[in-house]
Amino acid sequence: MTEPPAWRATATAAASTGSPLPAVPPSPPSTPPGSLANPGSPAKADEAGVGSRRRTGVDPVKALMHRHRELCERAVDALEIAAGLEAHGVTDRTAARFRHRDVFSLAEEMYARVPRDSDIEPETRHAVSATPRGRRPVWAVLALLPGTLGALTLVGLDLTGGRVRLAVGAVGVLAVSAALRAALRRGPLRATAHPVPATRAWTCWLLAYALLGDGLLSAAVAGGPDEAWAPATAPLLALALAVAPGAWCARLFGAVARRRLASSRGLEEFAASVRPLLLGVFALFLCALWTLIGVIAAVLGQDAAYAGAGTLGALLLLARLLMAHGRTHAPAVVLGAAAAAEVLAVCTVFAGRLPGCGFLAVPVETAVDTWGPGSVPGLACGAAALTLLFHAARTLTRASAHAPTDTTP
Repeated sequence: MTEPPAWRATATAAASTGSPLPAVPPSPPSTPPGSLANPGSPAKADEAGVGSRRRTGVDPVKALMHRHRELCERAVDALEIAAGLEAHGVTDRTAARFRHRDVFSLAEEMYARVPRDSDIEPETRHAVSATPRGRRPVWAVLALLPGTLGALTLVGLDLTGGRVRLAVGAVGVLAVSAALRAALRRGPLRATAHPVPATRAWTCWLLAYALLGDGLLSAAVAGGPDEAWAPATAPLLALALAVAPGAWCARLFGAVARRRLASSRGLEEFAASVRPLLLGVFALFLCALWTLIGVIAAVLGQDAAYAGAGTLGALLLLARLLMAHGRTHAPAVVLGAAAAAEVLAVCTVFAGRLPGCGFLAVPVETAVDTWGPGSVPGLACGAAALTLLFHAARTLTRASAHAPTDTTP
């Protein structure tokens, strides 16, 4: 008969005496050879490799989509996502960190990975693409209204006199203002963002100066005004008629820029292709405006105000083009600066009549004697137009400036 193990004998003795069992150390777990946990073992290296693969396996594009989830969900195409990314500071160099050659290819992947309802999406796209085409006759007709009503107002003023002439002039101003407001609320010149409230006040002052400013400045330099002076109606009529070519130029710029946005493969390539387009459209509008100024001045028998009305028309087009693409702050500031320069020019002439202040009127009087009264608005609006042209060449060549909007044109 075999002898019981030592641990059974110990347990029997402890039970008979009532003493507690001694602690038995647990046996070490059996581990396969070569897998001992030490810092330099292959098992530790494998564990570190798995953790590294987990950390690097996170999808960076998915994280970017989560960050711009609202943009991806409401986008009707990949170009809108590209424009939104560019507006948030994502460049082609940033896209390279997501293993894409440019922002456009990154936007295409993000657009393809967004879940959409296939039944609703084609209808939405069709509605978005068909809206401008269906409303084109509306804004085209509205763009012709300010010039047409302005011409009818001048004809009415020429055929009437006395109080009737005053009433015709007041009604004509109100009609042209309402037509201009309607033309700017629809079509390519419609502001996509809420304009700065002071923009309208500065624009009204610049138009009022184009009508009365040159006569007032000439009379002030000559020592007057001693009597009423004739308003310059030709510049205002030319500007009213220029609304139509301005709208078509804005339409041309937006349509061609949109097509080049679809064909470009990088932000720098797109900017390089849109910059000459902007300059060409701007030059086309200037040719149309100067033609209108010359023809209308010849018909009405007035001086052709190429300097004043030409630079003012260029300034107003650039300001409206920027507002039509969501840039509203710079136009307000520049229009205010041009209006302030004209006010300051007139005030310095009158301030020069004070004792000891004659030097204040010297710059304006010299400019008027050398180049005529139109030099003051020409210099003020010309400098402002150049400033806005540089700003437009920097901002309207970005993809974010041509992102489609869901508002009705």
